[in-house]
Amino acid sequence: MTLYRRDELTLSKLQKLRFFPLAVTGGAGSYLTNEDGRRLLDFSASWGAVSLGHGHTAIREAVDRAFANQAGASTLSAANEPAVRLGEALLARMPGGGERRVWLGHSGSDANETVARAVVAATGRPRIISFAGAYHGGTAGSMAISAHGVQKHAKRASGLHVIPYPDPYRPYGDDPTGGLVVRELEVAFQKDCPPDQVAALFIEPIMSDGGLIVPPPGFMKRLTDLCRSHGILIVSDEVKVGMGRSGLFNCIEHEGVQPDIWVLGKGLGGGLPLSAVIGPAPIMDYAASFSMQTLHGNAVCASAGLAVLKTIESENLMENAAKVGAELQHGLRDLARRHGLIGDIRGRGLAVGVELVTGGRSREPATKQAAQLVYRAFELGLVLYYVGANSNVLEMTPPLNLTAAEAAEAISILDRALTDLSEGRVPDDIAANFAGW
Repeated sequence: MTLYRRDELTLSKLQKLRFFPLAVTGGAGSYLTNEDGRRLLDFSASWGAVSLGHGHTAIREAVDRAFANQAGASTLSAANEPAVRLGEALLARMPGGGERRVWLGHSGSDANETVARAVVAATGRPRIISFAGAYHGGTAGSMAISAHGVQKHAKRASGLHVIPYPDPYRPYGDDPTGGLVVRELEVAFQKDCPPDQVAALFIEPIMSDGGLIVPPPGFMKRLTDLCRSHGILIVSDEVKVGMGRSGLFNCIEHEGVQPDIWVLGKGLGGGLPLSAVIGPAPIMDYAASFSMQTLHGNAVCASAGLAVLKTIESENLMENAAKVGAELQHGLRDLARRHGLIGDIRGRGLAVGVELVTGGRSREPATKQAAQLVYRAFELGLVLYYVGANSNVLEMTPPLNLTAAEAAEAISILDRALTDLSEGRVPDDIAANFAGW
């Protein structure tokens, strides 16, 4: 019996998001080993979590040292050196002044939930603003402030106010600048969403699971300036696109905005469960025992996080993400000139989205074709998934140390997969057993 079949018979569907029968038995660098022995180029990196690639020496050595002299299992009732050092490193890395604190967790989900609860409790303001299409996590509290279509089953926070995320490729209200979104929020502040009742605005500097959408130039600055004028806190969800992935350590830096609170996850642990919130002490120290789990801040994961931070600097991975990301987008644009299915290419650094469309100028989402394409790419040796409100955007979040040669290899595989799809060599029902995103 195959590993994938054993997985089907054993592990709950509640925790699965599958696109093809990938069953991993190992990995090294930017490559995974499938159960059939094939070597697959990993252009997802487990949704961006494996930031340094698979099996990086720095993480292995840091984890080994932590286990060799294990300093407890959390920060719950005792201080430990790796957790404190990680917090100090994050405080030193983030711009801004004033007294600040760091909260350590397991995932972007628990981090965003903690922030959502803390800003409301500490400010006494019951409302939060977020974007349509935003995915801030999979816990009850993080889903409550999200507005992604895949979470239709989730209960939203009673005070949540949702605004459109401007997409230059599909302009909201025919306004590619996003100015209409800002004006509509100004009206909402005068009517059904009093700003003195809003604790925070949650932003994604690139809307990730909503379709890898890069906001129009200047939009985030105008929006956050409006909110700041009413004393509303700015929270930047950097879980997928932060940690150097965009070419800068914090993706929000591209927008000229300095948030009050940063949320980190995924790549911070380099493949281990680790998240962090960095924010002002009055919020982060609001109350003891407010948001805790037994293994939060454990020395092993904190040591991995320290190794990730050091390696991003020592191996110049921000610069690499910017350089190789630019080469990747160049190659994708060359593909777009030869394959009409590609409608738009966008992103920053190694956070890249490719929107697939049919019908030319009508920009009809190519939802079925996206599912066929990622399956065919998997067969040819490339792992990537699709996201977006219409499930038609290829998401590329490979390891930060991806090489130019590996980027070229991915382009070559995509070229062949697109050709096979256009020439009818990919069965219509190839992905029928995979619900995807």
